[in-house]
Amino acid sequence: MKSLFTILSLCLFSLSHAQKGFDQKLADSLGADQYGMKSYYLVILKKGKAEITDKAKKSELMKGHMDNISKLAKDGKLIVAGPMLEKNPNDYSGIFILDAKTKEEAERLVLTDPSVKAGIFETEIYKWYGSAALPLYLKSHDKLTRVHF
Repeated sequence: MKSLFTILSLCLFSLSHAQKGFDQKLADSLGADQYGMKSYYLVILKKGKAEITDKAKKSELMKGHMDNISKLAKDGKLIVAGPMLEKNPNDYSGIFILDAKTKEEAERLVLTDPSVKAGIFETEIYKWYGSAALPLYLKSHDKLTRVHF
């Protein structure tokens, strides 16, 4: 009986400890499910078919690409973005993680990027499940950035 009481006590302690830092208001504001997770859309940017040889035009499109990334992040739609740092056999160039309700919304958001519209990048879009807290890192990232694109 004593060992049963010990096991039951440990179970109750574990349950109360697991709830200790839980913040319902924060979870609700971020759209978290019971696991603290939510659905996003993972966008893989791949090298597109467009061969733009005009350096000024390509530079303008890439500036538009970076400006669009900033706008989508400011609007709370772009959660993560970054380039691939190594060549790879799939011609992957970078990724976006978008906070969109549907794949159609994610596709519309991707098409706001002038480099995608111009064919510099092609995209693959997949529904992805990750931490609902991902958007919170952007506030910290701004504090780490000395130079903005």
